[in-house]
Amino acid sequence: MNDETDSLASDDDTSQDRLNRLLLDHLSPIPMPQARKTGLRQGLLAHVAHSAARHAGLLTVRGKHGSWRCLTAGVKFKTLWDGPQGSSVLIEFAAGAGLIPHRHHWLEEGIVLRGGLQMEALELGPLDYHVSPPGSRHATIKSRQGALAYLRGTSLGDQAGVLREVLGGLLPGGEDSSDSVFMESSEDWQDLAPGVQKKVLYGDRDYQSCFYRLFAGAQLPDYSHSVDEECMVLAGEVFFGDMLLQAGDFQLAPAGRKRGDWSCDSSALLFVRGAIVDLPG
Repeated sequence: MNDETDSLASDDDTSQDRLNRLLLDHLSPIPMPQARKTGLRQGLLAHVAHSAARHAGLLTVRGKHGSWRCLTAGVKFKTLWDGPQGSSVLIEFAAGAGLIPHRHHWLEEGIVLRGGLQMEALELGPLDYHVSPPGSRHATIKSRQGALAYLRGTSLGDQAGVLREVLGGLLPGGEDSSDSVFMESSEDWQDLAPGVQKKVLYGDRDYQSCFYRLFAGAQLPDYSHSVDEECMVLAGEVFFGDMLLQAGDFQLAPAGRKRGDWSCDSSALLFVRGAIVDLPG
């Protein structure tokens, strides 16, 4: 730009600033009738009360909330829920940290949220899933680079249970009964509804563990839970009714409770373990 063009641009900016000031000087709030104010306030309070009552039976643990406990050198965990078939926790490994061999008392499922875990020749990266049936034995778990993982069905938090698993790890056998599902695999995703995909990870006659992938605009109707249902938001954010859950948030919907309709404005990836439910689109 030359000097003349710069001068014109400067004049335009000055004129716009003067116009903005004139408009602001002559703006004044529009009085709202008291009845209208009262109605809006009552409506808002009623909505808040209804939302609080709807979510009263749900256990929600935000990613930044909760207390961390040291497990061993370089490894700490945070309990999300103490269930009847083991606890659900977040577990964090510093680079180079690990756990000694142990034998599982419950069906244990794990998802790497960040970093990586190594179990002998097995390499698990972000969003990879691993399941170990009861009685199966883990070899040493290590993390070269550091890791954060979600575990459910673990004895962590129960001192006697941890001791039982460690002692069981000293015995041979049960080495090959675990299984893994890798996020990079594009297989086995089912189209459940417009903008919603489901991938079954593990199931038995009572429970099913799945990934749900939601895209912008996705919606699913609410439903009752015949068993306790756990949900971990792995990526993105999702609404259950008017409650927003974001990556790292955990929610338990006890049997007989509802979360609210599912909806997604952008995208989300969820891990859900509960009863086998055919969600209508």
